[in-house]
Amino acid sequence: MNILVLIKQVPDTTDVRIDRETNTLIREGVPSIINPFDMYAIEEGLRLRESAGSGTVTVMSMGPPQVEGALREALALGVDDAILLSDRAFAGSDTWATSYTLAAGIRKRGAFDIVLCGKQAIDGDTAQVGPGVAKLLGIPQVAYVRKLTLDGARCTAERMMEDGSDVLDVPLPALFTVVKEINEPRLPSLKGKMKAKKAEITVWGVSDLDVDDREIGLDGSPTRVMTIFAPELRKNGIVFEGEVDETVALLVKELVPVLKAEI
Repeated sequence: MNILVLIKQVPDTTDVRIDRETNTLIREGVPSIINPFDMYAIEEGLRLRESAGSGTVTVMSMGPPQVEGALREALALGVDDAILLSDRAFAGSDTWATSYTLAAGIRKRGAFDIVLCGKQAIDGDTAQVGPGVAKLLGIPQVAYVRKLTLDGARCTAERMMEDGSDVLDVPLPALFTVVKEINEPRLPSLKGKMKAKKAEITVWGVSDLDVDDREIGLDGSPTRVMTIFAPELRKNGIVFEGEVDETVALLVKELVPVLKAEI
């Protein structure tokens, strides 16, 4: 069982700040983490390998050289090997160009049975890259999966829906994006951490992949981010204290002038 897990390094959202002069993210001094939803994908990959009794789990990511830290964190959890797609030519990629580049990396990696992704990245929240990769690879894909069960050359996937859930029988190879309900990620062992420090990470640039230069990076991205801005802070609200009758009367007193002005 050959399993690929696609991960992304993202800023720790609790520390993200915006420069109000330039309307850009302040990245200096901001710690980066593995996208939280991708941690569930890593754990599911490890569990599926254990369920199958053999096989490999490979993590792959696209980004600058510092993404190596995220890959080593994944290796410490028990992943077998890691691949980083890193090149200045990939900079500025939107979800289309990212999907295109990752699909090219997967093709170069070779035969696989399952590709796993977190349902979305917390910095973009588009949930587009996983399905995009599946489309480019020409394989089935199921999103928002909360349970996976292997059955030979097929997999049963239970996916979350707005009004319940669906159970699908999917032929392999296939891609699945997972939600946090699927498992509880493990912690790295001391042995795993030591092994991860010495592990060799494969790095592929644009010259290593079979890609069209017009489809990668900023030039290959049909969408562009024109500006980023922080929403204006709202004025402080009013807190009414006291008995119910008193607070209701105070609330009505505040609302009546507002409603009259709108009418």
